[in-house]
Amino acid sequence: MPEPIVIESLDDPRIEPYRDVRDKDLRGREKFFMGESEMVIRRLLRTPERLHSVFLSHHKYERLKDELHALQGEVYVADIDLMTAIAGFRIHRGVLAVGFRPQPAELALEAALGHLKEKASCTMLIGEGLMNVDNMGGLFRNAAAFGVDGIVLDPTCCDPLYRKAIRVSMGHTLSVPYGICDDWPGDLKRLKDEWGVTLIAAEVSEGSKPLWEIPREDRIAILFGSEGHGLSAEALAQCDEVCEVPMQPNVPSLNVAVTSAVFLYELHRAADC
Repeated sequence: MPEPIVIESLDDPRIEPYRDVRDKDLRGREKFFMGESEMVIRRLLRTPERLHSVFLSHHKYERLKDELHALQGEVYVADIDLMTAIAGFRIHRGVLAVGFRPQPAELALEAALGHLKEKASCTMLIGEGLMNVDNMGGLFRNAAAFGVDGIVLDPTCCDPLYRKAIRVSMGHTLSVPYGICDDWPGDLKRLKDEWGVTLIAAEVSEGSKPLWEIPREDRIAILFGSEGHGLSAEALAQCDEVCEVPMQPNVPSLNVAVTSAVFLYELHRAADC
């Protein structure tokens, strides 16, 4: 385990990746992403090669030090008030980490999820235009809870490695495999024609079937559209079926996090029947 480096100055250049966190959230961190909370750190420590460094309060260092032995990067330690001044927001949990972001080529459909291509059965979630980071985090958390094999995102979706998305997902944006399409909706057609995946749109429309009539296929993907506009016509055109969660007419839709949980529960329930 690397020896902890005690940070005593606000201007210490070694903790530059942790400075003005919220501003960096808006501008992007290029090759890095940031995680916070003890739970996220523990998940990242399962793949220590992804960690650039960690920044801990003295209390959290004592709590976590026995688990940092595999860390290849630096361990910075500071008083909580100094951490807060450096980060630019109150660090209630006393835990920050910087990790290496996957390169775009690593997130291409074949590279990220190609191992599912020949799998006898698989369940995937697909997002188009998902811009709410809470919904993105909830999607990954639900995927982990119900054993989803992978998530596919279109290029307009928000970043799954945004700090809040990681936190809302309980760290599962770091554990559930995901890919980002560079050919949309062409990659949807590829999933159908080359991967043999049945595509189900989660959409409220005049021709939608109730959720309990969802096809029971070994290889299936459920598509979720943007919070404001739903799925695009181009994406819907690639879908084999359209299903909805029946609800009261004065409630037009549920958010993506809730809807994905309901769909996955129904698939899980039917598989156990």
